[in-house]
Amino acid sequence: MADSPKGTKFVGDGIVIFHDVAGAMKGEKAVRAAGYEVKLVSPPPQLRMGCDLALEINLVEEQGIERLFQEKEVPFVQVLPLTKGASVLCEVIKVTDFGRWYMVKAGNMKLSFEKETGLVVNVSGGGCPDIPYLNAEMVDKTLSQTPQPRDIGYTLCATMLQRAYEEAVRLFEGGSLS
Repeated sequence: MADSPKGTKFVGDGIVIFHDVAGAMKGEKAVRAAGYEVKLVSPPPQLRMGCDLALEINLVEEQGIERLFQEKEVPFVQVLPLTKGASVLCEVIKVTDFGRWYMVKAGNMKLSFEKETGLVVNVSGGGCPDIPYLNAEMVDKTLSQTPQPRDIGYTLCATMLQRAYEEAVRLFEGGSLS
C-alpha cells in the first residue's frame, strides 16, 4: 500500500470485475478507505460482465483486497491480470481544452469551468434525475464555492460528476493535462 509520488498516475497490473455499477462503487470506496491505491476504470468490452466500471489494482495486493471485499460484503466477479498486449483500459476521465475553459468529462458527465477564475460554466450529461439539481447548485459558482457532487447527489451521474469535479480542482490548482 505505497503512495505514488504526487503528480504521477497510478498504473496497476490487475483489474477487479464487478456485476454492477453499485458493486464497483462500493468496492472502490472500501479499497480507498483501507489505504490501497486503486483507479476506477472502464474495462475493455471483452472483459465486461454486466458492469461498465472496474477497479484497476496492484496484483500484489489482490489477497488483501479480496479479504476486504469479503469482510465488507462487496460482491465482485473476479480479479484478472493485465498483461502487455492486452486491451487498454478506457480512462474514465478525459479533459478537453477550449482555450479559455476546460471541459472535464467523467463517464457521461461533463463539468466545464473557466481556467482563470475557476467559475463553473456548465454541468451536463448523463440521464439521472438529479442532474438538473446538480447543475443548478454548481453553475455560476467557483470550484471552491460550489458544493461537491457527492455531498448533494445520489446517483451514478453524481459519482461521475464528483470525479470530474476532483479533476477540475486539480487542474485549476495548477495540475497539468495528462
